[in-house]
Amino acid sequence: MKPIRFTNTALSLLLLLGIAAPAFAQHGNEKGKSDKQDKTDQQASSDEQNKGKPQAGHRGRQDRHQPENAAAPQGRSEHQQQAQDRQQANPQVHNQHREPVPVAQQPQNRPPGWDKGKKVGWGGGNVPPGQQARLPQERQQVLIQQQQQRVIVYRQALDQQQIRARQFATQLQQQNHMASYRYQQRYLDRLRQQRLALNRARNYNNDPYYYTAPIYRYDRGGSSYEVNQYAANSLRQAANNGYAQGYRAGQAALQDRWSSRYQDSYAYQDASYGYDGNYIDQGDYNYYFREGFSRGYPDGYGNNNQYGQSSGGSYSLLGGILSTILNFQSLR
Repeated sequence: MKPIRFTNTALSLLLLLGIAAPAFAQHGNEKGKSDKQDKTDQQASSDEQNKGKPQAGHRGRQDRHQPENAAAPQGRSEHQQQAQDRQQANPQVHNQHREPVPVAQQPQNRPPGWDKGKKVGWGGGNVPPGQQARLPQERQQVLIQQQQQRVIVYRQALDQQQIRARQFATQLQQQNHMASYRYQQRYLDRLRQQRLALNRARNYNNDPYYYTAPIYRYDRGGSSYEVNQYAANSLRQAANNGYAQGYRAGQAALQDRWSSRYQDSYAYQDASYGYDGNYIDQGDYNYYFREGFSRGYPDGYGNNNQYGQSSGGSYSLLGGILSTILNFQSLR
């Protein structure tokens, strides 16, 4: 076998290859590291951009109810968004669980309409019962006992009054005073209604009259009396009822060309029309009824309004006349 001979050219080539190989390998390693670092940087950048976005295969509840490209409202929490999604998915169920709106109720110690500008309490008073000065419990029981006795006496009196009213109506019919007879029949019907009303049960404990202190004083027959606003309203009503009945009785007498004397009318003699037995004695009611009747009869008989006024078929005393008749003096 012949030995291999290297020429200078071949030897130079081998030396070049030996030197270039390690350098080439080192350059390749550096390039691989650089490529790997670039991929790592790209992945990190991609992760940073996709941060907060749901990944495919792991979409939350929100993605099932709206498109993928829909942006969530700013400033709204995930819990609020989920609640809105449930409401949109089934609004009927959501409304069933909605809390009812509270309804304002009228306080029990204030009369209806008081907070709407209607400053009138129970029984026509101008102060809510819960804000009135209250009488002691002992005084309330005394007033209740007086009222119970008052009803018993008035019930017996009404039985006798109805008998006399029917007798008077018969006389008017026999004398051919037909207008006055018709008026007398209406008066008698009212007495029957008042008699039936006395049989109704009463709840004295819930009636503000029995625990409300007096606010007026008035004089009658040489004596002074103190009353609260409910009793005062009953006295006012007595005078106005008297004027209204006197006016109608006077008109009936005029039509019959009968007596112009109000004392001849049964209504004046009886003086109980409209009395319900509450708050004041029958004697007090009769007195102020006659005071109104004596002024209503001449107004009706003369077709004028000297003492009163009419409105919608109703008659009442003028305010100044009523104040003069009652002459209330405030205790406050």
